[in-house]
Amino acid sequence: MTANVGGIDRILRIVAGLALIALAATGVVGAWGFLGAIPLATGVFRFCGAYTLLGINTCPMKAAEEEPAQ
Repeated sequence: MTANVGGIDRILRIVAGLALIALAATGVVGAWGFLGAIPLATGVFRFCGAYTLLGINTCPMKAAEEEPAQ
């Protein structure tokens, strides 16, 4: 698994995941809120399977490595 989630994308995923889990734990939203574990995990591990399938990469380090040397 190579990193394909970077910077702001990573922070937003972690914050959104924690917010959903907190809302579910306090009973504000239903049990579906525990699905916040998915964006939380993708933010922590810096890998998103959907990004791989769609060919998206928001990690600047990986994008710089893929450029051919001149």
